Amino acid sequence: MTIRKITKETGEAAILGGAVLGGGGGGSMDKGRMNVLGALEAGEVTLVDIDDVSPDTVLVTGSAVGAPAAKEASVEPRDYVRVVEILMENGCPKPGGFIPNECGGSSITNGWVPSALMGIPVIDALCNGRAHPTGVMGSMGLHRDPSYVSRQAAAGGSREKGLYIEMHAAGRLESASSLVRSAAEKSGGLVAVARNPVTADFTKKNGACGALQQAIDLGMKMKQAMGGGGSAVLEAVLGFLGGDHIVTGRVSAREILTRGGFDSGSIAVGDFETTFWNEYMTLERDGKRIATFPDLIMTLDAGTGMPVTTAEVSEGQEVILFVVPSECLILGEGMRCMELLETVEPVVGKKIVEYRK
Repeated sequence: MTIRKITKETGEAAILGGAVLGGGGGGSMDKGRMNVLGALEAGEVTLVDIDDVSPDTVLVTGSAVGAPAAKEASVEPRDYVRVVEILMENGCPKPGGFIPNECGGSSITNGWVPSALMGIPVIDALCNGRAHPTGVMGSMGLHRDPSYVSRQAAAGGSREKGLYIEMHAAGRLESASSLVRSAAEKSGGLVAVARNPVTADFTKKNGACGALQQAIDLGMKMKQAMGGGGSAVLEAVLGFLGGDHIVTGRVSAREILTRGGFDSGSIAVGDFETTFWNEYMTLERDGKRIATFPDLIMTLDAGTGMPVTTAEVSEGQEVILFVVPSECLILGEGMRCMELLETVEPVVGKKIVEYRK
C-alpha cells in the first residue's frame, strides 16, 4: 500500500491547485488553510489510493455546503468531526476512509480533520475533480438509484451568535440534500457535511480517482511560478492542465445575489461575460458561447497569480480569465448526468445542456 503523509507543503499545494480546479467555487483558501492547520495539529493525514483499500470498505464524503459570500458563514474544524459522529450515532458504520466532495480552496480539505482525529485515511477518489454547486452533482450518480437511502449530517454556524445548528437527514438524495441546504441557510450561510456512505468499489467506478494528487501536483507547479507573477502562474496552470488564456483585464461589472444557501450572478471582464452559481457556469463574448460548465472557467489575480473565486473577485480588480475544457479534467459521474446540468439553467438564465451534447 502506498501511503503519503500530508505535510504543510503538500497541504498548501493541494489548496492552491484545488482553488484553481474549483472553477470559481469550492470555498476560500483561508478556510482550507484553517482545515490543514487543524488537521496537522490534531495528528496525521494520510492519503491512500483507491486501489489500496478493500473494495467493500465504507467511504464517507466530506463536504461543506452553502454560500461562500454569506457574511455570517462560519464553520470550525470541530464541526467536520461532529458530522461524522452524527452519522455514526444514526446507524452508519464507522468509515474506513474519507473522500472530499470536490476540488476547491477549502473543499479539497474536507475530511482531513476527522481523518487526523480518528486515524482514518483520506482516499484519493474525490466525488468530483472540480467544484460544483449542488450536493447531488457531487454524489457520483447515486440519485439514479431509487433504492439508495442517502444519509447526510450537517453542522455549522457561529456559536457566539446563536446560529449553530446540527442535523441528520435520511431519504432520497435530492430531499436530504435540500434539507442540508436549508440548514446552511439557517446557520448563517455554511455548514460542514458528512454524507452518502458508499463502498470503495462504487467510488472507484464513479468517482474522480487521482484528483487530489492532481491538485497537489498543480499546486506545486504554481508555487514554483509565483515569483514571476500572474503570467508565469497562468503559464504553469495551462502547461499542466491544458486550456486557453481568454483575457487579462479589469473587472468592469459584478453582480451577486446570495439566496437559498447559494451565490449567483455575473462578472464581466472587458468584452467577456461570465455567469456563476457558486462556480463559473458560462463564458460568452457578444452573446457567443465560449465555455460551458463543467468546463473550467477560472480567474487569477493578474499581479500575484493567486486564484480568485466568484465570492472574492471585486469590481476594478485586474484578473486573468482562462478556460480548461472538461475533457482535460478528472470528473465524477455527476458531471455526466444531463438532468443535473438542467438545474443550472433557471439560476443563471443561460442554456447549458444543449452546449454539452
